[in-house]
Amino acid sequence: MQSYLKHYIDGAWVDSEGGKRHEVIDPATEQPTTEITLGSEADVNKAVAAAKKAFKTWSQSTVEDRIALLERIIAGYKARIPDLAAATSREMGAPISFANMAQAPAGLGHFMGTLAALKEFSFSEQAAKGARVVHEPIGVVAMITPWNWPLNQICAKVAPALAAGNTMVLKPSEEAPTNAMILAEILEEAGVPAGVFNLVNGDGPTVGAALSAHKDVDMVSFTGSTRAGVAVATAAAATVKRVHQELGGKAPNVVLEGAKLGEVLPPTLAGVIANTGQSCIAPTRLLVHKSQVNEAEEVVKAIMEATQVDSPDKQGAHIGPVVNKAQFEKIQDLIQSALDEGARLVTGGVGRPDGRNAGYYVKPTVLADVTPDMRIYREETFGPVATITTYEDSEQAVEMANDTDYGLSATISGDPAEASKIAGKLRAGLVTINAWGPNGATPFGGYKSSGNGREGGKWGLTDFMEVKTIIGENAA
Repeated sequence: MQSYLKHYIDGAWVDSEGGKRHEVIDPATEQPTTEITLGSEADVNKAVAAAKKAFKTWSQSTVEDRIALLERIIAGYKARIPDLAAATSREMGAPISFANMAQAPAGLGHFMGTLAALKEFSFSEQAAKGARVVHEPIGVVAMITPWNWPLNQICAKVAPALAAGNTMVLKPSEEAPTNAMILAEILEEAGVPAGVFNLVNGDGPTVGAALSAHKDVDMVSFTGSTRAGVAVATAAAATVKRVHQELGGKAPNVVLEGAKLGEVLPPTLAGVIANTGQSCIAPTRLLVHKSQVNEAEEVVKAIMEATQVDSPDKQGAHIGPVVNKAQFEKIQDLIQSALDEGARLVTGGVGRPDGRNAGYYVKPTVLADVTPDMRIYREETFGPVATITTYEDSEQAVEMANDTDYGLSATISGDPAEASKIAGKLRAGLVTINAWGPNGATPFGGYKSSGNGREGGKWGLTDFMEVKTIIGENAA
């Protein structure tokens, strides 16, 4: 078992003040794989103080200095991709091939995208005669990140925060912390000044709550469940800090009438399969025209039954386990609830796949005859489970797609020209056509209970800044 017992504060690896040991469980074996220290409020106070002190100088750094730093980080990150991928695979269950191909490179993409945005960003503009508008760093940023795409979510915050001139304290998920520790090593080696980046491991109720409520934190950027996001926003309210959130989702996949299902469903259903369905934008709610439901069931069934489930340490295109026991049990409960409420099992179902007696492995599952009043239609599943619901016409399809508390993403499967006619009617921050994933150069974030604010490109950079108006500079 590996041990990472120190926090990274003010440019050094330091012992916790009053923290407690925590074992990270390998979801493939259900055995401990890593040991960390869950931090305390005292650790948070120390990290925030270091960030506040460092802000005085880092906020005044030049754009050229920040560009050079990001370039060094990118070079260091590339060299450590195998280490980052191995840590991610071991702790959250992504197959090693997928971790090397997608999980670790996702973080690199944010640094590269932010670098490109920074080179083009205008920090100052003349808004009117005698009035100039400037973008300035917001201050100390607290970052609370999840386990499902750990490096993607961490780097979506760290990269623009650094580029904007902010300092930060990161609390990565205690379910998958080692990748963040390696990132801290990369940042240190690249020359990030002491106090600019700090890392405190911990849980939400202690470290997360302390960061959210801290009077010297100017912004909290959170990615996770809507329930936890509400808790973060509530804790932050008393200090009126900026709250920037990417929360849950329950994405529809609107399958257009007349679509060539064998062509359009594989690339969109991939979002339900990839990462073992543990993506907030997974388009799990298939909305299919009633005339094509039988064909859709057969196509989706064939795709899911062809999906192999195997160990994360094996190379290949298979999926691995879900992250932990709680997530496994939640998925089993949702599948069973759907069956109890009248859904029809097409393939998969409750229990582990054949031959798996240990590990949090889930059967790729398809449920038909799912109706909007069922729990599985409305609750985020976070597993390789697709549901099929029928609609009468395009107007009803749009209404059903939008009939959710969430609005992070929506997918359309079918003719792109026809899809574009309804894309603007879907209440989601991301709409994909015959695809499911985002583009790193574009803004990512949600409507409704899926959060506020955006990450990615110039939009993400802007969200980590304050805007100031200066009047009278050129007065005689």
